[in-house]
Amino acid sequence: MKLRTPVTTIMTYNLVKLNLTDDLTKAESLFKKNKIRHIPVVNGDEIVGMLSYTDLLKVSFVDGVDDDAESVEAMVYNTFKLEQVMTKNLVTVAPSASVKRVAQILSEGDFHALPIVEDNKLIGIVTTTDLLKFLIDQY
Repeated sequence: MKLRTPVTTIMTYNLVKLNLTDDLTKAESLFKKNKIRHIPVVNGDEIVGMLSYTDLLKVSFVDGVDDDAESVEAMVYNTFKLEQVMTKNLVTVAPSASVKRVAQILSEGDFHALPIVEDNKLIGIVTTTDLLKFLIDQY
């Protein structure tokens, strides 16, 4: 296994992003449409948070409960702002970080996606799934 492989070799560059002013209905739509579990939240080019599908499920506990679930879910989504649900105070890494370092950070943290930031600008993210695919490729 290559120990000094830079995270840029496995990170996602073409990001699905949310703007801080977007709502949770848009977030749910992006999760489902793109079949992803983490969406960076930006203000311009700067990352200000990360929303996971799990975060969204925590506030939409009625998902799929009954026929009225959509109207109840819309009400719940209108009650919360994206900023209230997203994770703030993110751990980030530079594009020069190694895959090994990223694996260490993710294994020690309580999160599964890590933003890659250069000059305060979000340039990508890496997830535990990216790490697993990298590991599989090594064998």
